[in-house]
Amino acid sequence: MHQNPHPDPPATPGELMDQLARVAAAYYRHFASAAAGHGLTLMQGKTLSLLTRPRSMRALAGLLSCDASNVTGIVDRMEGRDLVRREPDPADRRVKSIALTDRGEQTVRLIRADLMSGLTALEQLSGQDRAALGALLDRAFPETATPPA
Repeated sequence: MHQNPHPDPPATPGELMDQLARVAAAYYRHFASAAAGHGLTLMQGKTLSLLTRPRSMRALAGLLSCDASNVTGIVDRMEGRDLVRREPDPADRRVKSIALTDRGEQTVRLIRADLMSGLTALEQLSGQDRAALGALLDRAFPETATPPA
C-alpha cells in the first residue's frame, strides 16, 4: 500500500467541532425519522430512549435540556398512548417517577432497530475501530461516558 508522503495535517479542534455538529445533525435526522415512523416526535422518542430506568420529571428535563413544564406535556401525551406511566418515587413519595410501560419498551426497541438499519456504517466498522471510536468519544465527552461494568 502506498503511503502519502505529505499526510494531511490533523483537524483543528474547531474543525472537529464542526464535524461533530454535522454528525449530530445527521444522527438526529435519522432519529426523528425513526420516531416519526412510530407516531412520535423527536422529543418524545428521545424521552423514551432516556427511560432505561425510571426517572423523575426533573431528571428528564435535565437530560433533555428543557424546562420541566415541557416534559410534563411530553409525558402526558405518551402516557395517553400507554408508552409511559407515572409511579411514586421510592426515595420520596412526593416525587413521581416516569417509567416505560411494556408498550413503551417495545417502541424503544423498534426505534433502535430502525436507527440501526439506517446507520449501517457503524456495523461495517471493525471491532477495533468501534472500540477506538467509543474510547475517543468517552475522552472527548467524559460526562457521557458509560461507567465501567
